[in-house]
Amino acid sequence: MRVLIVNTSERAGGAAVAASRLMEALINNGVKAKMLVRDKQTDNLCVVQHPQQRRLRWAFLWERLTIWLRLGLRRKHLFDIDTGSCGADITQLPEFQEANVIHLHWVNQGMLSLKQIRKILDSGKRVVWTMHDIWPATAICHLTLDCRQFETSPDPSQGGEGCRKCPLSSSLSSKIWRRKQQMLEGRRISFVACSEWLAGEARKSALLKGQTIVNIPNPIDTRVFRPGDRQAARRALGLPEDGKMILFVSQRATNPYKGMQYLIDSLRSDSLSHWRERGERIFLAILGGHAEELVGQLSLETHVLGYVNDEQRIVQVYQAADVFVLPSLSENLPNTIMEAMACGIPCIGFNIGGIPEEIRHKQTGYLAAYRDSEDLARGLHWVLEEADSDVLSKACLRHVAENYSQQSVAKRYIEVYENQHCHSHV
Repeated sequence: MRVLIVNTSERAGGAAVAASRLMEALINNGVKAKMLVRDKQTDNLCVVQHPQQRRLRWAFLWERLTIWLRLGLRRKHLFDIDTGSCGADITQLPEFQEANVIHLHWVNQGMLSLKQIRKILDSGKRVVWTMHDIWPATAICHLTLDCRQFETSPDPSQGGEGCRKCPLSSSLSSKIWRRKQQMLEGRRISFVACSEWLAGEARKSALLKGQTIVNIPNPIDTRVFRPGDRQAARRALGLPEDGKMILFVSQRATNPYKGMQYLIDSLRSDSLSHWRERGERIFLAILGGHAEELVGQLSLETHVLGYVNDEQRIVQVYQAADVFVLPSLSENLPNTIMEAMACGIPCIGFNIGGIPEEIRHKQTGYLAAYRDSEDLARGLHWVLEEADSDVLSKACLRHVAENYSQQSVAKRYIEVYENQHCHSHV
């Protein structure tokens, strides 16, 4: 079996990391897998950069410009939307032609257009699409939050489409919904959601009615992400060796959907005032871009680690922490929580999306009520003051080993590949 994984980037972003890890997991389990990307960041021989990568980047800029114009020249929501209008033809590439299975991942921002995805479906290859967010099941958005427009599809004969009352851009969403309908008409894709929550959301989509949707989590290599000496990790990173370290990780720390404001508010909570009164050292470390913009809002010692691409250094950051906090407003199955747990670090997050599938309340961490900064503070107090850290750490390691190992995830994907019909036509 030969599998071609298609993703916009090799390493930048959660979907890219997950796709790269899946490729490694498949190779380690006997599958001949390659990855096709627009943006290649390593010298991995199994990763192929599209020969027209420069044109694809210009296509992405053109797509952003058209979206910006449709949004009335407003930057807000500019990167919350994708139209699938621009992309490359990959069907003539040798990597495509030699593959039995074409496995799509995150293909937005100029990698593949809806027209090109239809061409892939028409090739007769088996097609699997891993959903890293809700975009394949909606018209234009990556996060639905409280919007349920994608669940209903009014009678097309009377001019109705799903997502027709989109709060971001109703005219644009109706247009792209029709294009996605045309792309999928008479065609089969095996959709894979990385969490049971996202699978449940996708099954409600009028767009994906009749399509196969299953849940398979992302894999992680526990030989890389593993527990380590906390003090040694802190010395290597130049962090204080004494005190409790709270960790926040995001590709862009200022991304409002990652919920940093809720963490900031929780650290000001009266329920944590005893730390300051007792003079105990509690500090926050932020891994991710633009973190320096947040320092002035924080009420405790903060260390900005910047954006880091080196995997070993990222592992050291997790190993240095006492607790990892990700108060996201919408999440699928965050790689960061999985990475922290694989290093034996308990996690705190809101009870939303796929997070409860990773964080077992008061077993591997603390699930706080949605958008509740006070409950986040209670979670910090419980993890750092009340819980047995060794018991929590062992529970994290056990949960990762049982659910996210390379072998178990690869086996489940191989079953999907084998069950997908040799032809996409229905």
